[in-house]
Amino acid sequence: MTKKERLLRAFQNQEVDRVPVGFWYHFSPDDDFGQKTVDQHLDLFHETGMDMIKVMCDGYFNYPNPYIEKVTCPEDWFGLTPLGEDHPYITNQVLRAKRVVEGAKGECCVFYNVFCPMSLMRFGTSEELLMSHLKANPEAVCHAFQVIAEDIKALVRKLITEAGCDGIYYCVQNAETFRFTEEEYRRLVRPSDLNVLEYANTLSENNILHCCGWAGDPNRIEVWQDYPAKAVNWAVYVENLTLAEGKKFFGGRCVMGGFDNRREGLLYSGTKEEIEKEVERLLAETGSRGVIFGADCTVPADIDHERLIWVREALEKHT
Repeated sequence: MTKKERLLRAFQNQEVDRVPVGFWYHFSPDDDFGQKTVDQHLDLFHETGMDMIKVMCDGYFNYPNPYIEKVTCPEDWFGLTPLGEDHPYITNQVLRAKRVVEGAKGECCVFYNVFCPMSLMRFGTSEELLMSHLKANPEAVCHAFQVIAEDIKALVRKLITEAGCDGIYYCVQNAETFRFTEEEYRRLVRPSDLNVLEYANTLSENNILHCCGWAGDPNRIEVWQDYPAKAVNWAVYVENLTLAEGKKFFGGRCVMGGFDNRREGLLYSGTKEEIEKEVERLLAETGSRGVIFGADCTVPADIDHERLIWVREALEKHT
């Protein structure tokens, strides 16, 4: 079974020769080093034997709309307009993805990391400004969310139809329990989240939903429970929701993860024997259908690749 076949069968909850594996990390969060960044993605894939590539959007976290600098009061957000599909912010990311797809030579599925509109706005401004403006004039800020969504949709379209990505890895955030009530999130954030995700699903049926626990704060994960995606990845160790429990919670869809991504976690700090035992435990918990072993989120960039190989090799004993 090829890596691509194995992953797509897992997406469909079908029998596989072994559970697929996928880990990733940020190579250069603040920079785009062109072909070097492409090569780093391909080197990680080839060195570890992972079953998929998730292309990071390093260097493109901040949404570079020049109008943002003109915003002084909440009402100003009504004037925000999209960057447009030909802006370098979009075309450069598509070029990176295309080069990774070409370098993978069809050996595996390739997904591109895409953040939700509210997160891009937060990266491009500040958390303090965003939350204060959202409280003062939610209609204006929600307008901006939808404008940003249009740029993200243009990116998604080009990633799939021009770069050749198999789908997107859609990162939703901002549902921390301290930030919104469930009703507030559903009313203010959900519409722009789904604007992007539902559009992506018209272009590919193989999109991944990442319910991000990036700051270690628990989310109101129930707000994402019905978001439509082929597979779901969440922070098992932040949300206190195991892979098996999550598979039921998310309606039986394919689930991804299982390992703590933090430095104190087993994957980064444990012995080979401990990691092998954890693979055995996860297999006993989840079975081998509709599951992909990975981490809660990105792993530390200085992790020894051998540790990722240990996970794959432990699974290969069950082929």
